[in-house]
Amino acid sequence: MTSDHDAQHFVAPREEIPLLPADPLNVEATHRSLWADAWWKLRRRPLFIISSLMILMIIVVVLFPGLFTQTPPNENCHLANSAGPPVPGHPLGFTFQGCDVYSRIIHGTQASVAVGLLSVSGVLVIGVTFGAVSGYYGGWIDAVLARLSDIFFALPLVLGALVVAQLPPVRENKSVWTVALVISLLGWPQMARITRGAVLEVSNAEFVTAAKSLGVSKFGTLARHVLPNCMAPVVVLAPLELGTFIVTEATLSFLGIGLPQSVMSWGQDIAAAQHLVRTDPMILIYPAVALSITVLSFIMLGDALRDAFHPNSRRRSRKR
Repeated sequence: MTSDHDAQHFVAPREEIPLLPADPLNVEATHRSLWADAWWKLRRRPLFIISSLMILMIIVVVLFPGLFTQTPPNENCHLANSAGPPVPGHPLGFTFQGCDVYSRIIHGTQASVAVGLLSVSGVLVIGVTFGAVSGYYGGWIDAVLARLSDIFFALPLVLGALVVAQLPPVRENKSVWTVALVISLLGWPQMARITRGAVLEVSNAEFVTAAKSLGVSKFGTLARHVLPNCMAPVVVLAPLELGTFIVTEATLSFLGIGLPQSVMSWGQDIAAAQHLVRTDPMILIYPAVALSITVLSFIMLGDALRDAFHPNSRRRSRKR
């Protein structure tokens, strides 16, 4: 028996081993970043294109309502036209107070979108700040902010807004700003939790460790390296929250504690037309449809962004 030490090993000569050609290296190919890859996919999604066109149309209506109607929403209201049918110059008829329905819908877009944008801006400031600090610093700061978030999570948004809106300083100064402030103070916990989870995921990345080893301060690392890489879930959640806040404003105005009567609101028009739902339902349906289309456009945009930033979708695009 031959031992392993005495065994002979045979190696074929190199000339007898054919070498297969290697795959060509494409030196011009570049790896797309997360944002570039998401934009590449968004441009090919019909859902994103449709929602973007709808939002663009809404923005044009908000900025230039005079392009769509020359009739002031709260003027030329005559009781003789109460719940009147459509006539030339008034394509959607008249409200119970004799005001032009079409003009009120066009001008009501401004208040709803303004409240939504201001509320989302406030939620981003509060939620991103609390979530980032909680997730990155941890310890007792994380514990305190987590319990504070749980308290606000336990309070429904509309119910909490009903209570806060009845406080004298808010009730006596009702405006777009006060409604947006109330919504922002109560609607930030979801954004904070999303941001905290993203920060926890990024905090152990190699580039964060490298920044710490180079002597960058904690705050500098958080601001320059952690937060920029945590914004994808925030961008996805923002349009979804915007749609939710527009509905919240309409609900508060429907209940009579949202915007003042001097400011156009779809919620106010729906509330004023609810007793006509059997005899003249279109007076209620028109502002309800405008509200639904506006909210749907932002929800569709959020869904498109979510699919674009989803990890599985990103891996599929790499394979292609």
